[in-house]
Amino acid sequence: MTKSVAILGASGYTGAELVRIIAGHPDMEIAALSADRKAGMAMADVFPHLRHLDLPELQTMDAIDFSGIDLAFAALPHGLMHAFAKSMPDHLKVVDLSADFRLRDADAYKAWYGLDHTAMDLQPDVAFGLPEFYRDDIADARITANTGCYVATTLLPLIPLLRAGVIAPQGIVVDAKSGVSGAGRAPNEATLFSEVNEGFKAYGVGAHRHMGELDQELSLAAGRPVTVSFTPHLVPMTRGMQATIYAAGDANAVHDTLVAAHQDAAFVDVLPMGEVPQVQHVRGSNRCRIGVIKDRVKDRVIVISVLDNLMKGASGQAVQNANLMLGLDERAGLMMAPMFP
Repeated sequence: MTKSVAILGASGYTGAELVRIIAGHPDMEIAALSADRKAGMAMADVFPHLRHLDLPELQTMDAIDFSGIDLAFAALPHGLMHAFAKSMPDHLKVVDLSADFRLRDADAYKAWYGLDHTAMDLQPDVAFGLPEFYRDDIADARITANTGCYVATTLLPLIPLLRAGVIAPQGIVVDAKSGVSGAGRAPNEATLFSEVNEGFKAYGVGAHRHMGELDQELSLAAGRPVTVSFTPHLVPMTRGMQATIYAAGDANAVHDTLVAAHQDAAFVDVLPMGEVPQVQHVRGSNRCRIGVIKDRVKDRVIVISVLDNLMKGASGQAVQNANLMLGLDERAGLMMAPMFP
């Protein structure tokens, strides 16, 4: 039976990606789209590339009738999901693309996002939305917290390595880069073409919000506190993300561990030893590719992880989570090949 879904916050990049994916999904149909500031507009007027699709008109979130909707994708600003989650109908499932339920500790949420967590009573039943490691939790969840894009890129290689103990938990360095679409669609002087083109800059240095998720999940994987050095960079491309990870460990053991950990993963490719993945080879797909290279420094290894920040880093992963929550094939609607060139 076809599942009926709503997209809340459909006027952003992640909302548009969700529409693009679900338009080709064999088991989902879009019943409602919300975008409060653009309520009353056609989706085609906001995103002309979707003009060929028969889509519902954008409306305010509180105008949606959720009685016939099975699942909602919530691509809303941080802080809005707590109230919605407390008031939503009992039958409704939600994949939350914001950070409102990613952190299990209220103090950590307040520290990283500057907001009070007002739905901590729901937090214990929320699944962390990284299906490669939390598949069973996600399948049983009413709310799944989609990971941050940098977090997915980093955790897909690091969780198996810390669980297996093949890298040291101390001294891990994550040097990460993202395309400009990761900053969202809202007008921002820092992401104007003339500000970004022919430039390359670090941002959120020592204080990026995704560090909260990294601390939480890497410490859980290692069974002890883990704090990595993480620095994100903005690069002049539209979409794509790379994490170059430096750690202490044997490269062959690292490669063997990753191959074993992801051998049954639908969307994670561990490349042959020494091969370097490239962001342009995953663009437009739900794939993550991981490469392992032996460092010239003794007993050090370099792991490179790439994905499309709008797909496996956001909307593609959200659909993967939704498939599990709705009892569908995890791969449904997501087997598109990367776009190249």
